[in-house]
Amino acid sequence: MSQQWKAVCNVTDIPVLGARVVHRATTDDVAVFRNSDDKIFALLDRCPHKGGPLSQGIVFGERVACPLHSWNIELGSGCAVAPDEGCTQKFSVKVEDGKVFLDLDELNALAVEAKAA
Repeated sequence: MSQQWKAVCNVTDIPVLGARVVHRATTDDVAVFRNSDDKIFALLDRCPHKGGPLSQGIVFGERVACPLHSWNIELGSGCAVAPDEGCTQKFSVKVEDGKVFLDLDELNALAVEAKAA
């Protein structure tokens, strides 16, 4: 099955070392991050620790520091850096012609799972 992509914003809409939130029908939004090398990452906007909004954290390198308790989360995997443990959902990202796309199936699948719970 081929991937379907949804355009969510332009790269320039995301602040360098910051994030932009993509709202969904569920309560769990997606945070789209941009680091200093203009690499783009997407994670569920919930820290695996206490559910803090990762979109409000500080981006450095390929990590984000949760604004609540400063846990460091790897942007590429969504997993906390040791000694902390836990992971948040990561999303596939594609960048073409300055536009950021997220995988539509991933966005919808998680929304369906969350509603069924």
